Amino acid sequence: MLDESILNDFNKLQNIHGEPTLDSIISGGQYINPDICFIFMNPTGRNIAAEKLWTSIKSPWLGTKNVWNIFFKLNMLDEEIYIEILKRKPMEWDYDFANRVYEDITNRGIYITNLAKCTQLDARPLPNKVFKEYLDLLFKELDMVKPKKIVTFGNQVSSIFLDTNISVSKDRKKIFMKNNIPTLPVYYPVGQGRRNMDLAVEDIEWFMNN
Repeated sequence: MLDESILNDFNKLQNIHGEPTLDSIISGGQYINPDICFIFMNPTGRNIAAEKLWTSIKSPWLGTKNVWNIFFKLNMLDEEIYIEILKRKPMEWDYDFANRVYEDITNRGIYITNLAKCTQLDARPLPNKVFKEYLDLLFKELDMVKPKKIVTFGNQVSSIFLDTNISVSKDRKKIFMKNNIPTLPVYYPVGQGRRNMDLAVEDIEWFMNN
């Protein structure tokens, strides 16, 4: 787990940039030198763990379906768990199942986080300045976790994280070094980006083997 000081910092930013009725969603998976770290954008209220009554892990994508497709296609998620994810409605996720999902993610050497941790009611876009307010905390988080490789999803997150203009369509299979960690920008695999999921899978598989 991350230490208490950084969690407090994330919670302070939730009060500034997030929906006040929801909790900040932090991260999940292997916290010690994972093989790969996936950096998404920011959480929404669709995550069941954002509810203040939820007292278990506050990890990305709990209670949702679509994003888990890419992990299954990458052979980074147990098939039985994946099928159960597709069956369950959001309110049918309980603490045991949430922990079971992330136990599998952990055992596979995967760490999942967001650039911004401020939970919004919906998937409305965040301005760059909000993401940039989280950047130093993300670097602190990664320094604690020490991933071997990083995948960033989408142009906005990739450009802010790498501090250079990124086009995931033009920069396919182009590895960048960030704080001495190999980093690959890929297509965002949910929402409108679902149509490019197979390209993201192809690029990540290539990255894992190089």
